[in-house]
This record gives sequence, C-alpha cells and structure tokens, in this order.
Amino acid sequence: MDFMKEYRKWLDSPALSADERAELGAIANDPKEIEARFYGPLEFGTAGLRGIMAVGLHNMNIHVIRWATQGFAQVICAEGETGKQRGVAICMDCRNHSMEFARAAAEVCAANGIHVRIFESLRPTPELSFAVREYHCQAGINVTASHNPKEYNGYKVYWEDGAQLPPHHADAIAAALEKIDVFDGVKKMDYDEAVKAGLIEVLGDETDRRFMANVTAQILDKETVAKVADTFKLVYTPFHGCGYKLVPEALRALGIKHLLCEPKQMVIDGDFPTVVSPNPENPEGFYLAIDLARQNDVDFILGTDPDSDRVGIMIRDHSGAYRPVTGNQTGVLLLDYLIGAMRRSGKMPERPVALKTIVTTEMARRVAEANGVTCYDTFTGFKFMAEKKNALEAAGEGKVIFSYEESYGYMLGDYVRDKDAVTASMLLTEMAAWYAAQGMTLFDALEGLYEKYGHYAEKTHNLVMPGLDGLKDMAELMKRLRETPPTEISGVKVVTRKDYTDGSVVDCATGEKSTMELSGSNVLRFELADGTSILVRPSGTEPKIKVYILTQGADAAACSANLAKYGQWVETLQK
Repeated sequence: MDFMKEYRKWLDSPALSADERAELGAIANDPKEIEARFYGPLEFGTAGLRGIMAVGLHNMNIHVIRWATQGFAQVICAEGETGKQRGVAICMDCRNHSMEFARAAAEVCAANGIHVRIFESLRPTPELSFAVREYHCQAGINVTASHNPKEYNGYKVYWEDGAQLPPHHADAIAAALEKIDVFDGVKKMDYDEAVKAGLIEVLGDETDRRFMANVTAQILDKETVAKVADTFKLVYTPFHGCGYKLVPEALRALGIKHLLCEPKQMVIDGDFPTVVSPNPENPEGFYLAIDLARQNDVDFILGTDPDSDRVGIMIRDHSGAYRPVTGNQTGVLLLDYLIGAMRRSGKMPERPVALKTIVTTEMARRVAEANGVTCYDTFTGFKFMAEKKNALEAAGEGKVIFSYEESYGYMLGDYVRDKDAVTASMLLTEMAAWYAAQGMTLFDALEGLYEKYGHYAEKTHNLVMPGLDGLKDMAELMKRLRETPPTEISGVKVVTRKDYTDGSVVDCATGEKSTMELSGSNVLRFELADGTSILVRPSGTEPKIKVYILTQGADAAACSANLAKYGQWVETLQK
C-alpha cells in the first residue's frame, strides 16, 4: 500500500471532522509517523482488532470501526435472512470512545438490515458472550482493549456459540475488507432512527439478571462460606473498569459480608488515573488495594481488568507481605479446589475434562490427571478452548469443568465461551473462604499443592518490538529460530523441537520427524533434557514476541535457578 497516497486520501476525505483533519495535518512533515499510521490496515489477531487510538488506517478510530463492521456485516448477511434477524449483540468497556465506537458499529449493522442488541452502558466481556448465546444471536461485537494501556482500544468479534470468531470467518472478513473502501464502502444509519425502526434494541438490567442467575448457580459450597463470613475479609478492585457492579454482586450472593472495594479504583475512568497499566498481571497496580488490605488485616485481594474478563489475586505470606499469584498458580489452585468441591457437593460429571493452552503450566496437567480428570492442550485464545469444549461435549467424550490460560483468564460453566472474571472472582473467593475454614490462607494452600504435586515454575518474557520495524524484527526472529534452531539452551540439550505452524515434531538426537495433533499457529517449542519447555510466539494483540519458560525442579530454589538460567538465553534473542 502507498502510505502517502492513503494519508492524502484520509486528509482530503469529507468524512473527517475538523479535529481529525488537524491531527493528520500535524504529522505532515513526519513520514515515519505517516507510514506507521497508513502502511496498511490493522489485522485480525487472536482477539480481533486492537491498536492505539489515533486517526489512520492502522489505528483504532470510528472510521476503522465502521469499515471493520461493514466487513463483519457482510459475513453475517451471508447467513441469509435468518442470520440478519438473529442479529448481533454489542457491548463496550470503560475506555475512552468505547461507547462511541459501539454505537457506530450498531449503526452500520442496522444499515445492513441486521438486528442489533446493544447494552445501555459498559458491561463485562463475559456478559457479551452470554448475551450472544442467551438471545441466540448470529454474532457479537465487543469494543474493548481488555488490559492494554489507556491509549489502546479494540474490537472483538464473536460467533453464534458465544466464542470469539473462528479463523475461517476472520479470513472471510479480511477478504471482504480488501474490497470495501474505508469511507465510501460503508453503510450507515442514524442511531435514533434505527431504534425507532426496531433495528436497534437496548439491553439493560434484565440481561444482567439472567447472566447473574447463571453465575451464582456455579456456587459449590455456600455453607462453608457462611461459617467464616463473620471473620473472612477481602479487598476488591476493578481497576476503574466493568467489574465494579457485577463482581461485588456475585461476592455478596456468595455470602461475603466483609467486602472492601478500593474506592478510588471503583470510579469508572478510561484514563485509568491511579495505575500505569490496568492489568492484574502487573502487581504494582495493586498498591492501593494493598494499603486497604493492610489497614483492615485482610489476607486476600482480588482485581479484575477493565473489561472484567481477567482476574488476578494477591495473598499474604507468613511474613505478612502481600504476594502476587501468577495466572498459572491461580489456575492450579482453582482447578484443585474445583475438583474437590465438585466431588464433595456431588456435582462432578462423568468423564471430567480440564483445558489449558500450550503455554500454560504443566502442573495443571499433573493436578488433573492425579485426580482422574483428563487434560487437553489448545492454542492460546479462548476461542480455541471453546472450540475444543464444544467438540468434546458434542461427541460425548467428556464434560469440561474448567478452562484456563496463564494470562489470568478462566472459563467456567456452560453459559459463556470466553474468559469470565465475574464467575472466576466468585469461585476464587469461595476457595479462599474454604481454606480459611480449614485454618489456612491461600499461601498455605499453594505451598501444600507444591508438596503434593511437585515443584513447577513459569515465567513469561515480553520482547517488545514496536512500530513497522518491530513487525519486521518479530518475523526475522521467528525465521532465525526455524532456520538455525538451538541445539542447546543455557548449556542444556534440546531434546525435541515442535513447530505448531505445521504440527511438525523433530527428535533432535535422531533427526526423526513426526507430527502432532495441533497445527496452524505461529509457535515454536523447545523441550529440554531437564524437563523444561521454552515456547516462542508473536503476540496476537500487542507488538511483541512472548517467550514462555515452563520448568520443574526438586524444590522452589531449583525452579528459580532454572528460570534465571533460561532467562539469560531469552535476553540474547533481542540483541
């Protein structure tokens, strides 16, 4: 694409507002910035579109939203009149412009004759997945950038099962967009006129009630929570986002009496004024919650990201310090608890199954299999776990009781097909209360799991490569690792190489090649002689290469030493 030609096209378009034209005019003498904004459109990744909010074809703005929606609308219309009548559910998070973008998407859908159900205001991502299923919609759209910094926004697309769009539909949208002009090829209808015409329907409290009825039906042991309710306390923060209403509601339905919500972060604000990054993976964002916990002698802290699909926890150790718990550790704790609680309550199904991603700790497999639960791997992204869940259950090959990935996402029940921090927050709290009834904190519980199942440790390294040069650097790194793969890493032999692009497996000692079940994703895996696995993949949502170290050892010290040793190798990848 001729980026200067595209820049001039945008600058001259009557579709731009005066402010948008002024923004583009301000970069007229900055060819690097013009190229970054106009060298090509945003591409669909593991979570649809995501990018920095700015005027340009490679950014998130109302014109790109309309253009993407026109492409999606054509895919929906291809399902025929029934697909248009079933329509689309639309949701948005707390970010700047999210409501504006959501309404713009609704206007385009309505102009294409597609019935729209749009939430009256911000809602958690899992409720959008629920609404698609509950109202038998053909599709769903969620305007969110999840846990990204405030400069970002995004556009997630869902299909009729409530999961994010499968690859072949994403490819169909991409093909449609190649033929649609970003300005002249988009149909639009005035929002209020579409409401009057019955093409746009607004969703509110009734949908919340239906969703929450399903959430609270997941409670497994309310009786034990009641036993400690007078003394058990927790601190919750929504990081200025969508969890502010329904997460506290779920916790109170569980029977929690002493719920302390961090007041500054309960304020909805797309600028996220109290944190550098509104991501529960980053423990520094919990500083206000920790202060509140210290003041009130609280052992357990819970935090959800801006669209309330991810949840992170902090726990107090024996020294009184508050420690972050990784997504890997949280998932292992919750999986082990769910297995026990489901058996105690008589709710464990026949042939239970747990799902995890290829980059999630192998300790989850150990916990599952030690307790008679089958464990399957999927690619990163809950659309793949949803796909696996649907396939297993349709074939009668098992019932999925829990799905999770290391990046703080957990899926439970049958009413959503995406990460769900509302339900996960409630069950994590039930778990913490259950351990409190046994005289234990979650720190004690985690130590107990390592003693029972063995010591595992994981670390994710992010090799950030921003801009147009970054995309080239990311591609070059993956190419180099394929063409000249390491025979050893930090002095330890590579035993097996796996390439998930084509599903190939190479035995490094013999050179023998075979294939595995999973293929079709740009991920490399190096399995080492000491049982460590190192995986390398480009992020689907951010400009970075993610390197995952999954290790095990005789004790915590051995695991930490492995993480440090292999981390030194990771650092050499970006030099």
